[in-house]
Amino acid sequence: MAALTPISRKPMSLVLPTVAAAGGFFGLFIGTSNGSGTLGVLIGALMAVAGAALYIFVLKNENLGKWLTIALYGALGFWFGGIAAAIIGLLYGWFIHWFSYWLYEGRYRARLLPYLTPKQVLWHYTFRVICGAIFTFLITPILVVMPLSFNAQDFFTFTPEMLRLDPAGYSLKHYQDFFTNNEWQRSFKNSLIIAPIATVISVSLGTLAAIGLSQSHVPGRRAIMAIMISPMIVPLIISATGMFFFYSQIGNWMEGTLGLNKTFVGYVKVVLAHAVLGIPFVIITVTATLVGFDRSLTRAAANMGANPVTTFFRVQMPLILPGVISGGLFAFITSFDEVVVVLFVGSASQKTLPWQMFTGLREQISPTILAVATILVGISILLLATVEMLRRRSERLRGMSPT
Repeated sequence: MAALTPISRKPMSLVLPTVAAAGGFFGLFIGTSNGSGTLGVLIGALMAVAGAALYIFVLKNENLGKWLTIALYGALGFWFGGIAAAIIGLLYGWFIHWFSYWLYEGRYRARLLPYLTPKQVLWHYTFRVICGAIFTFLITPILVVMPLSFNAQDFFTFTPEMLRLDPAGYSLKHYQDFFTNNEWQRSFKNSLIIAPIATVISVSLGTLAAIGLSQSHVPGRRAIMAIMISPMIVPLIISATGMFFFYSQIGNWMEGTLGLNKTFVGYVKVVLAHAVLGIPFVIITVTATLVGFDRSLTRAAANMGANPVTTFFRVQMPLILPGVISGGLFAFITSFDEVVVVLFVGSASQKTLPWQMFTGLREQISPTILAVATILVGISILLLATVEMLRRRSERLRGMSPT
């Protein structure tokens, strides 16, 4: 493929320092993993500058420079670290080559408005770099856990076999332990029992509260709203302490007066506690959905003779359903991932999956935690994708988005 037509070639005083900064950033990760971040920054910056100068002044052929760079860095990576390092080298070589020409040929302005000043262009890309750095900072711990869950050894670190991409270094034994170990399965079943019931309670009460608080004639609705969402704001350890004293009295009454089984009462206390934590999420999402709700529809239904219950289920509920489901998903995630409150309110019979993971870290140091964490990440991704689809559907139903 022929090289793209240059827009305006930039001076090397801009290109080389910027390429050096990018190379040093990559070198920081490689050097840190090998014990010297400073050395990694220096080597990465020098290699990036040397490569950019080679492409622009010596080869003067973009395609030739691209394939030579990819092959060179891939070979260096394989020489020093095997297949895994070779893959990193290939990606690094491709990026440095692309980035050098992207700057030198002025391609970074191709998709921008032509009247933007240099400062505006700089801020445009600086903002994206900052966002990318924040995203990397947040997502890297998750990305590290996932491959570690396939470790063939009982370690929390990458073994030499894993770094060489040797099949012998990978195994599904931690997943097998999760699905066959009675302790893990009991805690998993407890989470599957507690979280859905707590979610149903949260959705029911939170939806009704949001509809009531959305009415302008309700006195003190701002203060009531602040109180209702306070479990999201108050430190969880304080909420857990208060729930411990409150639900212990309720539990004693249910056991002593009603004669209910102690285990059943324990489940009731944990479910109610998790429902309290989930209600604020439902209130916020449903309230946000009700902002664009056309109240003339409910008035029209009342004029046609529909009672409030029929109006709610036939008119209002279908339109706010995406917000209700979104709030329910957040409530479910909150209950499924919660560990502090269940430690205070529950007992060994109500040990949930996060509680078992906490125990595994403190007492057993079980690598099965990595497999469980990967499963939970997968579930969270599916739930968040569902929330996003429901949000877009809600915008379309309210006329806020054309597609």
